[in-house]
Amino acid sequence: VISEIEFAFRYTKAKIAAITGSNGKTTTTLLLGHVLKSAGYDVLVAGNVGVGFALSLAERDYDYIILELSSFQLDGIQNFRSDVAILLNITPDHLDRYDYKLENYAASKFRITENQTKEDVLIYNADDTFLNTLKTKAKRLPISLQIQQKEGGFYNNNEITINLNNNTMTMQELALQGKHNIFNSMAAAMAARVFEVKDTVIRQAMIDFQNVEHRLEYVLTVHGIDFINDSKATNVNACWYALESMTKKVVWIVGGVDKGNDYDELVNMVDEKVKAIICLGENNKQIIKAFRDKVDTIVQASTMVDAVKQSYGLANKNDIVLLSPG
Repeated sequence: VISEIEFAFRYTKAKIAAITGSNGKTTTTLLLGHVLKSAGYDVLVAGNVGVGFALSLAERDYDYIILELSSFQLDGIQNFRSDVAILLNITPDHLDRYDYKLENYAASKFRITENQTKEDVLIYNADDTFLNTLKTKAKRLPISLQIQQKEGGFYNNNEITINLNNNTMTMQELALQGKHNIFNSMAAAMAARVFEVKDTVIRQAMIDFQNVEHRLEYVLTVHGIDFINDSKATNVNACWYALESMTKKVVWIVGGVDKGNDYDELVNMVDEKVKAIICLGENNKQIIKAFRDKVDTIVQASTMVDAVKQSYGLANKNDIVLLSPG
């Protein structure tokens, strides 16, 4: 059995960039696609986002293909390789599929580079200790929010620096806010440089990019209460980033199917930012247990309509209602 990614790969001559990670892969994929399209390149964006890879290739081939890849898709590859692989981060997700072992889940993500050669490039998160142990034949380009990189990308004093082949590019203004998006933008800019997009095009594309639907997407304001849809936040780490970027008190709608989540990393963030929690979904015992000492109000909702109605009742003017299910 092979995945659709493996199958479709056999029918293209395109340059391929493949992007995986627990969080940020959709944003990074769409951002890189936007940069290459802005440069006038013939680009397909596919995989775990948008249209099917195989269906698109059945119609025509492209010069460049940007693929968002999930661990599920990478589980089913054999010979698939990309010219540029981007590995953003590894945090616990889908552990119910991987015998509740983080190393099994990480091994699936690491497959993104297993067929790469020394002609290819691996862009990876140097701040993630898991990723520094990764073995690859590809040229390594580390990116970091904490450590200056001789060759690679780093962030310092509100400025992104990209170093590649002794050429340096800097960027300050970005369309996307939040530390996680600085990192996603750095990864996309690094890949664009590998594909020889001009600095001026990269900078402009980073300024005019439109954010992803369902990822910290502002919906509307009712009586001074902002409603934000972050329904793509389907693991604990993604919720952490969402809460970290909130500047007002939060009524948080959270829950669904429990995938073996550990909520410990959210406890301090919830204590600081969240005034009420609305539990949505099938099994909320873990959520209630984790946060009952940190939040005065925790209620349950059986439907999304019920959750939104309750959130409106719990929020005051200048609060935020955040759907970030985790």
